[in-house]
Parts: sequence; structure tokens; C-alpha cells
Amino acid sequence: MDTLLFLAHRVPYPPNKGDKIRSYHLLRHLARRHRVVLGTFIDDPVDWQHLEALKELCAEVHVEPIAPRTKRVLSATGFFTGEALTLPYFHSVALDRWVKAVVERDQIERAFAYSSPMAQYLLDLPRVRSVVDFVDMDSAKWDEYAKRRPWPVSMIYRREARELLRFERLVAASVAASLFVTPNEAQLFASSAPECASRVAAIENGVDADYFSPEHALASPFASDEHPIVFTGTMDYWPNVDAVVWFAREILPRIREQDTRARFHIAGMNPTSAVRALEGDAAVSVAGRVADMRPYLRHARAAVAPIRLARGVQNKVLEAMAMERPVVVTSSSAAVLSARQGVELEVADEASAFAAKVLAVMSPSRGDAMGRLARARILADYAWSSRFALLDELLAGDPARAARSHVVSPLRLTTASAR
Repeated sequence: MDTLLFLAHRVPYPPNKGDKIRSYHLLRHLARRHRVVLGTFIDDPVDWQHLEALKELCAEVHVEPIAPRTKRVLSATGFFTGEALTLPYFHSVALDRWVKAVVERDQIERAFAYSSPMAQYLLDLPRVRSVVDFVDMDSAKWDEYAKRRPWPVSMIYRREARELLRFERLVAASVAASLFVTPNEAQLFASSAPECASRVAAIENGVDADYFSPEHALASPFASDEHPIVFTGTMDYWPNVDAVVWFAREILPRIREQDTRARFHIAGMNPTSAVRALEGDAAVSVAGRVADMRPYLRHARAAVAPIRLARGVQNKVLEAMAMERPVVVTSSSAAVLSARQGVELEVADEASAFAAKVLAVMSPSRGDAMGRLARARILADYAWSSRFALLDELLAGDPARAARSHVVSPLRLTTASAR
């Protein structure tokens, strides 16, 4: 097998949070077809124990630690160099040297970078055919953040949006293909970088429906006399923090007016002080890092994703649906899914409407019926195995075939997704 360079901004194992779920499944697929050498970072000390699992997938692993506090200071150099602050955060002289050395040593002709900042290591490798998975359009995300934050934070975020878009366009113009997690994200980027539109495509997320299955015997983590409502996700990610704070303060009280046994459970690593503070309400529980999310999903009366700033596909929604649980989401989360509103999930954007939808699906008869239909939708549309043919063709260097088979044009992708 030929050797492929795989770069990821966070160690792609275990698949226990959004970006690592996608990067892990992409890595596992590519490792079946290539001899993979992996360059990556670890920002969570817990992940050091998982390196052996990665070495079983990869021929070589180069991993470096990230100290977030130190890196945040170093990223400020971007103010003086004129670059996006994200780039120095993920820059390493040692990793850059390793990339150049391993490309020369193994005569590598193909590379895959997961997330835009890792593309900085590929820009001066002219003989390497590179594909970059941007996942989301991060510059647009920072622009949205700026609209929701006061000055001077909003000013910093607008600058990041502007400079990161400049870098994203440079990368897209330099690589063979740029990938995004949904057709909508691909279209958004293509409209901002029209010169690169012909090499922009979408590979949507899937879900491991065998692992996330209601057939597993999983003990309930909840008290027998409560009606649990569950949110899962990384709890130092600002959109998730905003979501649970909004739900706990504005939606949950409305639910408890009708159902005093309702209790809100937040499961996910790294809860911030704002999330921890929600436990001041006896109807809220913050579990923090859990070994297995599946028991929380399997035994919930309802799963919720009240994300007001959603980008891409929410893995938490796919996983809950795979576990046959009814899910209530915001319209921005639902827009990228093929699930039918009111049939396979419920959608609401205003607090009272969201509460009413949750109360409705907490009825076992309605919730269980919706859950069965939700899993059927997952099995039909969200298998990981259906996602990778386009990636193989783009790396192989046959964009014409990829265009014929998988509709690389974002405009046509959007149209195909709507059918």
C-alpha cells in the first residue's frame, strides 16, 4: 500500500466528542487502504492512554502535547504577524520538521488534513496531492460568535473571522479538494471563495448504529422515580454551554410546571463554571465526563439539542436517534438532517414551544414510536460506510469521476440533498 500522511488537530481517538468521531472514522477508513502516518496533538492528558490503539491503525504516530493556557498566549502573536490566531495555536516547529522529513523519507504523494489549521503544514509540499477537511466553515463561526458577544471580544472575533477566511481561501486554492460536513457548509464556503468552488464538496457525518443501538443491555444511571431529559456533548464548547444554560433557565421550568418528575441531565467532559452552577437547581444534574454515553441516551424520556448557534451535523442528535430516543432540536440543527419534522424528531426555537415539544415526546407511547422511526431513518441514511467513496476518488486524483459519481459542485450537492 502507498503511504498517506494524515494530520489532525486533536488525537483522533477515542471517538467520544464531535470532531474526534468524524476524524476517527475517516482515519479508520483510510487505514484500510493506505499505510497511514499520523501527526497530531493531545490537549487532554487522559488521551495519552489511547496511543496504542492509534498505533494499531497507523504505521507511525507523531504526537505532541498542547498546553491550552500556553498556546493561548502564543496565539496572540497573530496580532503582530497579521495571521488568524488559530494558526499559531496549532503551529509546531517539531511537527513541521516531522512532516517534511516523513514526506521525503517515504516519498509520500497523498495527504489528508483534518481541520483548517492543520493545512498550514501542507502548503509548501507541492508534489503532494492534498485533501483538507474543513468540517465547518470556521471563519463564519467566528463571525457568528462576534454578533453574540460584547465589545471588545466581538472585535477580536471579527478579526479572527476575517483573517481565518483569508487563510481558508489560500488553502482551498492550494489543495486538490476542500471538504465540509454538510452541503450547506460547502455552499457557504463556495459563495465566499468562488475561485475554489469547483473543488469544494461535502461528506456528511454518519453514526455507528451497531454501537449506538437500543439492543445493548445498559443499566440506567437515573433514579427510578424521575423522568430524565438528556443533553450530551463537550461542555466547554460555547454553543453547548449556551444551549444547556438556556434550557435549564428558560425551558425546564416550563416543563416542570406540567411534570414535576422531569429532571435535566447534562453529560459531557469539561463542564465550565457556568454549567456547574446550574446544579444549584435540584432539577439539574451535571455528570461531567462519563465512560459511556449510551446508558444516558437509552434510558432518557427525551434527548434535547437546544443549540442556538449550530454548525454542521450534531452527532448528539444522530446518536440519540440511533438509540431510539425522541429528540427535540432547534431548526438550525434540523435543517441539515433528512429526518422528518414531527415524525422522526421535533423542532422548536422558542422556549415555550420547545418545552411543549419535550413534554409531548416524554409520553412513552408517542416517544417510543418516534424513537423507532428515528432509528429507521438513521439506518437508512447515516451509515458511515456510505460516506467514503468520494474521499477515495478525490485522493486518487480523479476529480472528473468524483464529480460524476458524487456531485462535487456545492450547488448541485444542495439540490441533491433536497430530493
